[in-house]
Formats: sequence, structure tokens, C-alpha cells
Amino acid sequence: MQRGFLLAAFLLIASCAGATATDPLFSQLGGESGIARIASNALDIYFSDPRVAQNFDNINRDFLQPRFTAYLCRVAGGPCIYKGHAMKRAHKGLAITEANFNVVVEDLETAMDRAGVPYHVQNRFLARLAPLERDIVTR
Repeated sequence: MQRGFLLAAFLLIASCAGATATDPLFSQLGGESGIARIASNALDIYFSDPRVAQNFDNINRDFLQPRFTAYLCRVAGGPCIYKGHAMKRAHKGLAITEANFNVVVEDLETAMDRAGVPYHVQNRFLARLAPLERDIVTR
């Protein structure tokens, strides 16, 4: 009986070995595909919102898209690997104001609405992003 239990336990552990534990927030945002949709929606809005579009004038969207998606994925507790710069370095010298930052947050909320993310999940995600303000706002 004990050998059967040990064999069953071994098989269970072996079957889980490839799995990675992720934060529930990552799943609630729709996993990698949901976060990719949120990032794409957000960039669509950022590049067209007259309140902040000028901040994206010299940015290659094709370059930014995968990095932005990976960053949001990491913040959400997902398994993505972010290889971009730290936020402070990425935004240095861009003279981003608190008003600009607030518009970007508002636009991100709209992007999450479009992706069908529930309000309480949005709030949890935004709470994780909020500390970035001190690294992004430079003026």
C-alpha cells in the first residue's frame, strides 16, 4: 500500500513539474492573450489620444508592443520575461507630467474595459502599477 502511495505521489509531482505557478491576477486579466489584448488596446488609445499622443511621436509601436505586453504581464504576476529598460531609465528626459501620467492610466482603464476586465480586477492591477508614477513623472 505504501509503495502505491509513493508511486502515485511521484507521478503527481512529476506531472506538475513543468507547470509554473502564476499570480491569480494574471489569470483574471486573461493570461498572456488577455494582457496582449489590453496592451494593444492601450497603445491604440495612447497613439491617438490628443492629450498624450505627442509623447508617442518618436516611438516605434512595433518595437514597443511586445515590451509593453511583457512588462504588463510581469506586473500582473505572469511568467513573461521583460527585457526592456527600468521605467525610470525608459522615461528619463521625456518631461512627463502628472497630468500625462493620469491620462495614460485613464486610457489603460478604457483598454481594460474594452477587453472585458472586471472593475475590481482593474483596481488590483492599477494598484500594482501606481508606484511607477515616481519613476515616470519627471516634471
